[in-house]
Amino acid sequence: MLAELCPRLKGNPSRMIELTKQQARRFLLKKHGLSGSHRFEGKAGALTFIRQAGCIQFDPVNICGMNAELVLQSRVKGFSKSMLFALLYEDRSALDYYDKNLAIIPTEDWPYFSRTRSRYLNHARSLDKLKPYFEPIVQTLRERGPLSSSDLPIQEKVHWYWDNTNAARAALETLYFQGVLIVHHKVGTRKFYALAADHLPAELLERADPNATQADFFRWWVYRRIGSVGLLWNRASDAWLGINGLKTAERNTAFAELAESGEISEIAIHNEKERFYIQSSDLGLLESALADELPISRTELIAPLDNLLWDRKLIRYFFDFEYKWEVYTPAAQRKYGHYVLPILQGERFIGRCEPYWDKRAGTLQIKGLWLETDKADQPALQDCFMRFARFHEAELLPEACQNSDC
Repeated sequence: MLAELCPRLKGNPSRMIELTKQQARRFLLKKHGLSGSHRFEGKAGALTFIRQAGCIQFDPVNICGMNAELVLQSRVKGFSKSMLFALLYEDRSALDYYDKNLAIIPTEDWPYFSRTRSRYLNHARSLDKLKPYFEPIVQTLRERGPLSSSDLPIQEKVHWYWDNTNAARAALETLYFQGVLIVHHKVGTRKFYALAADHLPAELLERADPNATQADFFRWWVYRRIGSVGLLWNRASDAWLGINGLKTAERNTAFAELAESGEISEIAIHNEKERFYIQSSDLGLLESALADELPISRTELIAPLDNLLWDRKLIRYFFDFEYKWEVYTPAAQRKYGHYVLPILQGERFIGRCEPYWDKRAGTLQIKGLWLETDKADQPALQDCFMRFARFHEAELLPEACQNSDC
């Protein structure tokens, strides 16, 4: 199949491959495990996806599940929230850390972030005011074990990234960014910190940075983000958020070097000028996606900060679908609702809905439903809502409305 699309491909995976938009969509969905039979299953499948994605973005807003949970529930057969908790705080196979903003990363990627940790040693906010607290906090953790900021008798306020905050919280977060601490566990959104040396293998903590230079670091991170989304163009977008110092020139160099080495392959869309890139290790998956002419149709609710949606212009290009997360938009200016999820059915986004999970009542309600087609498979959509309610161990209430005035 690929030989037909690119006769020169054999022996040189950096050569250009020509696809239709439908073929590119099919690859993206297969890469993400969002079409056909499930590629990911159970706790092991959740970890496999985290490793494939490099990171999944964390956000504490919990209207119908937190973002990372929503990312995994749409892809991983049989996924439950307890599986992610176990991966993070029991198995330690994954870690909370700063990647694309606050995120969840595979634990084995710790050495790759040594430059990030080093930067916080000298360039954290209010560092001079916080330094006197570091050693006492470390000593307290040695003596007492995991602690949250409210467990520390520190009253001083310091200037922090978004506003003034308690120095205990800022000091703990700084030590966390420096790699001295990890998040031991959470109770709701409350973080309990512990010493990294007490919970991660010494061999991992002592391993040298795999990237010899800053350019190597950028190249590694660009390659990683291409894999996170699945297919990307070389354009400014939210897909590059969190990569400190990556400007256009550095990004162009990384793309050029990755293409020259054959680590990424160029994708052209038939009769269009745009160029995209995939990891060359995904060429087999691309061939599989192209060979599967009628993949099993699935209906899934997609997280607002889902890896697939990191570049909203790319989604508009391939799926003809506009999405804006309006959670921070003033109510009067919202087009849809407060916490609205895109609905993927088959190979199309068919609309969006606003689920609300009432944890105390044990119910899930679809407060708003906005469909952009009259050809939606309604039984499949209802089954999707039922599965989403079961994910929350909740009863699905009747839909509140189904029109653009929700």
